[in-house]
Amino acid sequence: METIDRQILSLLAQDGRTSFTDLGKATGLSTSAVHQRVRRLEQRGVIRGYVAVIDPEAVGLPLTAFISVTPFDQAAPDDVPERLAELPEIEACHSVAGDENYVLKVRVPTPGALEQLLARIRATASVSTHTTIVLSTPYEARPLPF
Repeated sequence: METIDRQILSLLAQDGRTSFTDLGKATGLSTSAVHQRVRRLEQRGVIRGYVAVIDPEAVGLPLTAFISVTPFDQAAPDDVPERLAELPEIEACHSVAGDENYVLKVRVPTPGALEQLLARIRATASVSTHTTIVLSTPYEARPLPF
């Protein structure tokens, strides 16, 4: 990947709403050249989308937890992500190496809601769980180093 593309990606990772004009000023390219480069990065799948970063506490989801998941039957088909895809409290599902098969990042409003979610996860995916509750998050979703 070219250095200029990395610079554009770095700027967009800091603020996805940066205009093509501002990207051009920062990189020394014309607005149209930046637009073409961004479009190519999107088409190649390097840029997968643009999102608003929402404060979970501001929308009533102050409790974050990581749930490690292990299927009861290791010989059963590995369809845990598909089984859990419809649970909106699950923000991320990571396949991991180690004792567990998956680690889920979840956000809920209360400890009671977490308890209910754990019961739904266990019943829906036929898994055992191990939960870690987040006390604070000094930083997250930091831009990737280019």
